Order: sequence, then C-alpha cells, then structure tokens
Amino acid sequence: MPDPVVANLIVLVVVLVLPFISENVERNLEAFLFVMGVISAVASGVLTLHLMGQAARDPIPITAAVFVSGLLFAWGRSRLVPALRRLLRRLGPAAPSAAAVVLLGLASSVITAMIASLVLVEFIAALQLRRADEVRVVVLACFAIGFGAALTPVGEPLATIAIAKLDQDVWFLARLLGPWIVPGVLALGVGTAALKFHPGEEGLTREAERGEWYVEVVGRAARVYLFIMGLTLLGEGFRPLIDRFVIGLDARLLYWINMISAILDNATLTAAEISPRMTNEQVRAVLMGLLISGGMLIPGNIPNIIAAGKLSIRSREWARVAVPIGAVLLVLYFALLFLVT
Repeated sequence: MPDPVVANLIVLVVVLVLPFISENVERNLEAFLFVMGVISAVASGVLTLHLMGQAARDPIPITAAVFVSGLLFAWGRSRLVPALRRLLRRLGPAAPSAAAVVLLGLASSVITAMIASLVLVEFIAALQLRRADEVRVVVLACFAIGFGAALTPVGEPLATIAIAKLDQDVWFLARLLGPWIVPGVLALGVGTAALKFHPGEEGLTREAERGEWYVEVVGRAARVYLFIMGLTLLGEGFRPLIDRFVIGLDARLLYWINMISAILDNATLTAAEISPRMTNEQVRAVLMGLLISGGMLIPGNIPNIIAAGKLSIRSREWARVAVPIGAVLLVLYFALLFLVT
C-alpha cells in the first residue's frame, strides 16, 4: 500500500498541472476533479459511505442557489438590459459603474458569484465605452465579486468548501472575513468611481447578448454540484498532506504562499489547505491570500473565468490591469492583518 502522503503529493501535482497542459481536462474540469478526489480519498483510506454522503450533501445549498438565481436571471434579463441602458443615459457611466461594483460584490454572497458575473457582463455590454475602460471596470468588479462571494457558503465554491471542512455554521466566514472584505469591496467601488470613462465603438465582444438558455442554467448547476463533490473528496484525501506540511506554518507565510491562486482556482487550493486544526488567524490568512491573488489572473476564480470568457478578454489584457491592483491589495491587507492588528 503506497504512503498516503506520497500518493496525495502525486495527486496534488496532477491536479495543479494537468488543467494547464490539457485542453480536454480544462474543458471538463469538474469531472476531472471528481475523479481525482476519488483517487485521493482511496489513497488516504477515507473513502467511506459517510464521506460519500457528505460529498453528496455539501454541494446542495450552492447548487440550489446557482439554479434558482440562474432561472431568475434568465427570466429577468429582458427587463434588466433596457433598465441598465436607461440608467446609464441619465447618470453617465461613473456612478452606476461604482455602484455596480459594490452591489454585485456584496450581493454575490446571496445570488452566487456566477450570477453576479453574468449580470456584470450585461452591465458592461450596456456601458458602450472604450475597450480599455471596460476592462478596468470588469477587473475591479471581479475582485469585488470574488471578495463578497466568500462571505457565505452559497456565494462560491471556496466558501462552500471552507465551511464544510471547518464544520462551521453558515455565518462563520462572514464573522471571520466580513470586517476585512466589506471595506475592500467599498474601496474597489471608490476606485471605480475615480476612473476616467471614454465612449467608444471598440468595446468588448458581446458574446452574451444572445441570452441564457434553460439548458445552460441546468448545466451550470450540475457542473457546480460535481465540482463541489470533487473538492470535498480532495479535501478529505489531502488531510495527511495538510497535517504534515501546512498546519505548522506561520499565518504570514501561508498568506504569501497563496499567491499561487493567481494561476490556480482558489477553491481547489482551499480544499488542499484548510483544516479544522488551524487557528482562526491561519484560516483568515489562507483565505484572504487566496481571495486577493485569485483576482490577479483569469484562472484564479470563477468571476474572472466567466466575465473574461463572455467578453473575450485576453489573459494579457487582464493581467495588465489586475496584477498591479492585486499587488497593492496584497501589501495593504498584509499590513492590516499582521502589522497593525
């Protein structure tokens, strides 16, 4: 029988590397993570009926939220787009853009990061600004959505996995991270309001204008369900790795290590790192590092992936705007988390 730590180190490397070198794996990431989760749990000897039951239950809240919010978005889209255009004609782009960043950031913990990202795409389509200005708004909004969605387990997979692994109530992350996340979302809104907006004809590609089909709503919910199942299994399978290599690390080191989430989905890293044996300070450091770094490049979190895909934003365009913002946020939050408090 192979050593569980060695086996799961191999699984971890495969999980981190294969989506980057295989387009098939990237397109079928949910199924891939589920299979790797089963392998990891078997290697660690934890694949029991109890774990399978937990893996089947954990995705239910966020899957239901994604499905219901998706239906509401599909039904209300025909009213949303004209209303946005009327608002922008009356007020101009600055104030509505700042409000959209803040409102979508805070609402994402309820309507889910996925639906907030789809609403953002519609808002951007209504802006009709110069492409460079629109990219800036998208990046700032995706940082805000990624932050806000972490406040509840229905907001995004990272929060779902963290709550499940820590065995905490639904408001735990709001209590732990809320005092840090809410001011950050507001600051991103202020930063948006300070932008200079220029009208233009060369805006972002409007792939989303055809609307949402019901089969897409169902498909998105199913993918989320399988994604969370896989991450739950991975989280339990990786427990020997966490206990040996992560638990003893200083919170400040954990914070900077998680810059890797700029290139890797932060929910996957949450499954690989979070443990109930961690202190609240360690959990906060892990999650804040993941949330900030996750906004810096397109693969880092779900809002980035959805918005960039729908609006055809290239990786270089995204990084040119998001990396400096993320670097500033990392330094500021490090100072606030570890040097001031």
